[in-house]
Amino acid sequence: MSRRLKILPFVLLIPGLSPAAILPDTLGSYHRVSAQSITATADQAIWNEYGIREGESARYEGPDGKFTSTAYLLEDPTGALAAFDWLRPPDAKPSPLARLAAETSTGNILVHGNYVLWFEGYHPTTALLTQLIEGLKQVDTSPLPTLIDYMPQENLVPNSERYIEGPAALQKFVPGVPPSTAAFHLAAEAQVASFHSPGGDLNLAIFDYPTPQIAMQQIAEFQKISRAMAKRSGPLVAVILAPPNADAAERLLSLVRYRADITLDERVSTRRDNIGNLVINAFVLIGILLVISLVGGLAVGGVRAFLWRGRPAEEAGGMILLHLEDR
Repeated sequence: MSRRLKILPFVLLIPGLSPAAILPDTLGSYHRVSAQSITATADQAIWNEYGIREGESARYEGPDGKFTSTAYLLEDPTGALAAFDWLRPPDAKPSPLARLAAETSTGNILVHGNYVLWFEGYHPTTALLTQLIEGLKQVDTSPLPTLIDYMPQENLVPNSERYIEGPAALQKFVPGVPPSTAAFHLAAEAQVASFHSPGGDLNLAIFDYPTPQIAMQQIAEFQKISRAMAKRSGPLVAVILAPPNADAAERLLSLVRYRADITLDERVSTRRDNIGNLVINAFVLIGILLVISLVGGLAVGGVRAFLWRGRPAEEAGGMILLHLEDR
C-alpha cells in the first residue's frame, strides 16, 4: 500500500465547499477541473499541534495529461516541516526543488514557508512551481528550527525523521517517553529518527529546551525511564530507549553535540571612516570659508561705499590717524 493510501483514511475530502481557496485556476498549460477542501478526521490532535489552518486538493488536466496538487497551510514553517516529515513517502528521494523537498516515481512533495505542497502524477517544472508559489497568500518565511541540524546523518534510515511539538505526536512517534518527562510546557520540541546498527535499528530522540539549565533539570527525568540511555549537550537532551546494542547507542549519542552560535555586535563602517572622504570634506570646508570671507568682504566694502557716497574723495578715502607721535 502506498503512503498516499495510508494517509487517505486520516483525511476527508469534502466537495461542495468554497473552491480554490489556495490553489489557482490554472498552472502553466493545466486547468483545474475540480477542487476539494481537506478536513482531518483522524490524528486531529497531531494536526492541531502542527498548526494546520486549512488544506485543499485540486485536480488539473492539460495537453500532457492530468495530476493532483494538494496544499496544506500551517501556522509556521516549523509546523510545515513536521507535516512534511510525516507525509513524506518512505521511498522518497531528496529533490533539488527546495531545502525540504522529496520526489517519488509519481510526484513531488516540498515545503515553501508554512506550506506543504504535494504533486501526484506529475513532477512540477521550476516555472510551474514558481507560478504556484507566487500566488500563495499568508506565506511565513521565518527560519526553520535549528534542532534539525543536530540530527546525525551517519547510518540514518532515509525518511525516518519525525518532528514533535506536543504530547499527541510524542505518543505516536516516541510512546516510551511520558509527556511529563518531555515537558512541553517548558517550550520543548523534539525530533526523532531511526538509525541502522549491527544489533538492530536504534531510535534516537533529541529534545530541545530553551536553556541548558532546563535541559540539565530534565535529563534526570529521562534517566528514570527503564533501559533508557540519555545525554545532555547544551540545551539538547538526546535519548535512546531500550537500545539492542548499548555500544552502538553510545556511539550514536556521542554524535549529538550542541554548537553555540555567537553573534558579535560589530560597528558598521560609514563614509566618515573613509580617509578620502575626510580630505574631500576638508577642501569643501575651506572653499565654504573662502566664499564666506569673500562675500563678507564685498558686503563690508559695499556698505562703506554706500555710506560715503557724495563726499569728497579725500574725505571718503581718508584714513583715521591717531597721531601717537604727539603724545
